[in-house]
Amino acid sequence: MNTIQNIANFSTTEKTYITIGTFDGVHFGHQKIIEKLVVEAKKAGKKSVLLTFFPHPRMVLQKDNSLELINTIEERAELLEKTGLDYLIIHPFSKEFSRMNALEFVRDILVNQLNVSKLIIGYDHHFGKNREGNINQLTEYSHLYDFTVEEILAQDIDDVSVSSTKIRKALLEGNIKTANSYLGYNFTLKGLVVSGKKLGSKIGYPTANINIKESYKLIPKTGVYVVKATIDNTTIFGIMNIGTRPTVNGDYRTIEVHFLDFSKDLYDTILTVKLLYFIRDEVKFDSIDALINQIKKDEVAARNYIKALF
Repeated sequence: MNTIQNIANFSTTEKTYITIGTFDGVHFGHQKIIEKLVVEAKKAGKKSVLLTFFPHPRMVLQKDNSLELINTIEERAELLEKTGLDYLIIHPFSKEFSRMNALEFVRDILVNQLNVSKLIIGYDHHFGKNREGNINQLTEYSHLYDFTVEEILAQDIDDVSVSSTKIRKALLEGNIKTANSYLGYNFTLKGLVVSGKKLGSKIGYPTANINIKESYKLIPKTGVYVVKATIDNTTIFGIMNIGTRPTVNGDYRTIEVHFLDFSKDLYDTILTVKLLYFIRDEVKFDSIDALINQIKKDEVAARNYIKALF
């Protein structure tokens, strides 16, 4: 897959099959659309192109700093790399770009720049200024500019309509099983391992403290999770706590992972953890001893869960 920053940097004399969207999560529904695009493009001897945007339009148009995305743009690209696409175009979304009306978008972007032969889109897709463009306009313009349009209906993707909104809701409720089933893979958190206050080491449970630089990355519900990571080509399981550590009067959110049967120093490394299972909510305990006793129970729960996987 060739990744191209900005539509202006894409040029081809070959006809293309295209899909468009934010594709946050690259979830099960998205995967069905992309799979169809890739298969049909190959059958027709065309190149498959996915056009996506960053930042998210809501961040630009509504200045919505509260919007949390399932993937960082790097994670999204990594997931799309696995789909068999020929081209991924990441176009910078701006207020100026948003002012392009539906006709201009089809004529200038899809036809003149991307050389579209067929456009495959998900159900109820809107585009252009004020999201005025829809399937009816696309069909009209396709006749004018000699390309075809196919809309994939929700029921053709799954009996239960999968959406990024539903996945975000599941993650914020700690419902990892549902989120992962919709995604078609395990939700991940990726960041630099930084030095913490070493409280975990003092109570016998040293942790890797993960700093996620992207402020827009969705962080699931506070609580304790079973996670796994690949370290030195080996799968390592662990217990992750997301929260403010109320028992020790913490005043900011941290993401800390205690890996089971593992002792390597991970400071200053980039760590990716996959969330598997939600154990419990974060709780303020009356004492450090009570906290330690609960962590021991969490470890037992985690080991039982891991054992059941094999």
